[in-house]
Amino acid sequence: MTQPQAREWAAGPGLVVVCPRFEGVDERIVAGRGLIEVSIGDYVLSGGEIAALAVLDACVRLIPGVMGKLESGEQESFESGLLEYPHYTRPREWEGRAIPDVLLSGDHGRIDKWRQEEAERITRERRPDLF
Repeated sequence: MTQPQAREWAAGPGLVVVCPRFEGVDERIVAGRGLIEVSIGDYVLSGGEIAALAVLDACVRLIPGVMGKLESGEQESFESGLLEYPHYTRPREWEGRAIPDVLLSGDHGRIDKWRQEEAERITRERRPDLF
């Protein structure tokens, strides 16, 4: 499932999710009802329930008002084709690890540049297939 697909489904009238057990749905039903098969990753589950929850969560969070501010969903992994940059909270230092100085600088231009560079670095390391 892609982020654009989740956005389309979240904006639509609703979904009917079929959760097969073990081997999947009879191909005649897939063809006869025009079902869309969705993958959430390269692994095998014993049933479709966990995958269905992942699909539902990915869609529901995009419905306006669900996450509070509309902007909350705009700076997420995959929105720009990259994984998301690292996040930091309080305290300023934890077990000898400090929040990067740039994030405390108040310089929004430098912060945006740092976030972009980190998103690119993390994507290259963890998901080179996205480049």
